[in-house]
Amino acid sequence: MIPFSILVVCLLVGGFFILSTILRNTYVCSPSEVLIFSGRTWTTAEGREIGFRCVRGGRAMRMPFVEVVDRMQLTNMAIELSVQNAFSRGGVPLNVVAVANIKIPSAEPLLHAALERFLGATREQIIFVAKDTLEGNLRGVIAELSPEEINQKKDMFQQKLIEEAHRDMQRLGLVLDNLQIQNISDEVGYLSSVGRVRGAQVRKNATIGEVRAKASAQVQKANNFMESEISKIDADLQVARKENERRIVEATTQREALIAEAKGQVAAQVAQAKAQLRAWDARIEQVRRKLAADVVAPANASKQQHEAAAKGEAASLLAHGRAAADALTSLAQAHKSSGGAARESLLLQKLLPIFEQLTSTMKDVRVAKLTVLGRSDGADNNLGALAVSTNERIRATTGVDLLSSIQRTISKSSASPASASTVVTSPAPSAAPSLSVQAAPPVQSARHSGKQQNPPRNA
Repeated sequence: MIPFSILVVCLLVGGFFILSTILRNTYVCSPSEVLIFSGRTWTTAEGREIGFRCVRGGRAMRMPFVEVVDRMQLTNMAIELSVQNAFSRGGVPLNVVAVANIKIPSAEPLLHAALERFLGATREQIIFVAKDTLEGNLRGVIAELSPEEINQKKDMFQQKLIEEAHRDMQRLGLVLDNLQIQNISDEVGYLSSVGRVRGAQVRKNATIGEVRAKASAQVQKANNFMESEISKIDADLQVARKENERRIVEATTQREALIAEAKGQVAAQVAQAKAQLRAWDARIEQVRRKLAADVVAPANASKQQHEAAAKGEAASLLAHGRAAADALTSLAQAHKSSGGAARESLLLQKLLPIFEQLTSTMKDVRVAKLTVLGRSDGADNNLGALAVSTNERIRATTGVDLLSSIQRTISKSSASPASASTVVTSPAPSAAPSLSVQAAPPVQSARHSGKQQNPPRNA
């Protein structure tokens, strides 16, 4: 009895141990994760030996003391990308904000590459590596495109960025699910300027479209109005036709009366027209006479006056021309007949204005005294002439007038108030002219007069 109970207890303990061992070494894998059993060698479907096996969705048992189990999440990881001052093509710095969704792939061989790089790493570490890689790809794509292409063709920019980042993500063993560009801006105002230009173009196109729509509406409205008016006119025309038919019927029944009435009206209108025509003829004649008296007659008189004045001027010009021609003809004949004397006469006539111009420069010259010394035989033996000549030379050289000084001395001695004048008559023969010497006025009187006297000249 005792051995059986011990056996049962051992069996129970062994079963519990086995059950607990199975439970502890059994791992359940959800669809959003992958289990990595490491420690034994496994052969892949391609025949390559690896030191781990992966379980995706399901359960598996770990061999105790041989294998180690790791879990890796396959869920999505959102990464916010922010690139500042990334230079685009053309040298314009741009700021780009984007969101990328990445995950660890569940398919091989990308899963093996992810395990080699990120097994045991946290999600933050994986996001950090992926963020740096994507920001580098983003800067590279921005450098290849212009700001207009990046801002206006976001789909092309996004597709090119996904293609560029997909290769790098595959090398890391990651999968880029999607990448969305949230914002594109710049600090220099380039995109805002382009946006203003684009907005102005859009507003211009909208205004043009609105104007065209209004014009089309106005044209359609005018067409509708035209059609309605044409319909009214057609209706009025039908009414008029019916009314004319009615009137024709009535006129037919009352033809004689209407004919007589019409003849009377026509005769009255003819008489009125004739009377009006006569009145118009009289008015035309009145206007013609008024115009002839007010316009034509003054014009004819002015014409005749101007013609007479022109004839008088022409006759005057003709008479002057003929007189000038006769004078020139007679002058030419006189010149030919007189010979050289005519030439000298003409020369004197031409020189007279020149002499007048030459002597006009000497109008302001004042001659204080003129002394004429005569000689009979060419010898300077006249005492008076010699005295006057000597006095004039001394006066011209030193400015001292000897005769005036002697005269003042004599005047003082005789106490005579009046100034004396001395007259010296040369004993020259009768053929020589007389010599007269007159004292020059005092210097004080010349100063009072305000003009300096000219020195005497010998002739």
